[in-house]
Amino acid sequence: MAASSPASASAGDPGALAPDAGHLGWPFFEDRHRALAASLQAWAREQVPHAHGSDVDAECRALVAALGRGGWLAHAVAGTACGGAAEVIDTRAICLARETLAFHSGLADFAFAMQGLGSGAISLAGTAAQKQRYLTRVAAGEAIAAFALSEPDAGSDVAAMRCAARIDGDAYVLDGGKTWISNGGIADFYVVFARDASLLPPGQSIAEARGARGISAFIVDAGTPGFEVAQRIEVIAPHPLAQLRFTNCRIPVAQRIGEAGEGFKIAMRTLDVFRTSVAAAALGFARRALAEALVRSTSRRMFAGVLADFQLTQARLAQMATTIDSAALLTYRAAWQRDQGRGVTREAAMAKMVATEGAQQVIDAAVQMFGGLGVVSEMPVEKLYREIRALRIYEGATEVQQLIIARELLRAAGSPAK
Repeated sequence: MAASSPASASAGDPGALAPDAGHLGWPFFEDRHRALAASLQAWAREQVPHAHGSDVDAECRALVAALGRGGWLAHAVAGTACGGAAEVIDTRAICLARETLAFHSGLADFAFAMQGLGSGAISLAGTAAQKQRYLTRVAAGEAIAAFALSEPDAGSDVAAMRCAARIDGDAYVLDGGKTWISNGGIADFYVVFARDASLLPPGQSIAEARGARGISAFIVDAGTPGFEVAQRIEVIAPHPLAQLRFTNCRIPVAQRIGEAGEGFKIAMRTLDVFRTSVAAAALGFARRALAEALVRSTSRRMFAGVLADFQLTQARLAQMATTIDSAALLTYRAAWQRDQGRGVTREAAMAKMVATEGAQQVIDAAVQMFGGLGVVSEMPVEKLYREIRALRIYEGATEVQQLIIARELLRAAGSPAK
């Protein structure tokens, strides 16, 4: 049967769609969380563009500025003196924000999330001066942040890091490269992790160094001599992404975050905060896909009825809804648990794995319901299909999450994994 025209295939406009908000009644949330979700939903419906143009950099800058003006970025940083909504980052708040924004726009979710991830190390371990200088502007949407951890041979294996830092007088000198850096090319500052040569055993070189010890964290302002954006990276869901290069790049010792050698611990703490929010973004994408599928299945005329009349369609919708709720339970358990001050390494890994893999299944099912229109460029479900694929990889691929979960299980059983 021939596909209908793109204009009639879907509501398309997220302002005309509403995600299921039944989970907000769960005991994981307080009234302030419910109020946040409702307010941001109303704001996003009016303020987030429903379609994006060709200049992703400009749109991302505009979204960061709009999120700052709206007060939403206050939830992405810690410290009320620096514009934060609270003294510590509320994991449930950032998860609800990402879920809500992702329902409307993958780029809006990206803009919010990278402000938090990019400045997270400063929120967790920065000095008072660093927090005042950087977090205040991040919360206001006046400075764009980036998190520079990955390298060509040190993505999931952070211990293989080769970007080097050496002390020279009152400065550190950085040499090396980073890749897959979100906000690369548009960020005003980068939190960079490098192997600190001053911590190496006598006679050992950077090339010989292994392991998590000996890594330090630094803030590098865009425009610092010796720092350059080496190459922009184009991906299937357009986001600002780049390779970075450091060549005799001098930064003051005061730009180090935390003590020398604490970089790996700071990076892992930052990822622990935001890994659960990746699961929440996946939930937002999945809820949008289900909303689109419901519109499609109840309006698409087929064989003297509509698509939703078929039991196969009903079974698929039931599976989609169940997959979303299962992922939401794991996601907000992890968020709630972290907000209680408890460790969430295993729980966050479970949430990230189940939510991203589940969202891929939900979105794929929605594309199938749309038939030929599901693969038409810039249709809502086609954009979701491209958006979700990256979430199964970044901040730890699904396979890495499986290793983390197994390691935690074996450790609890008294048999630590290698």
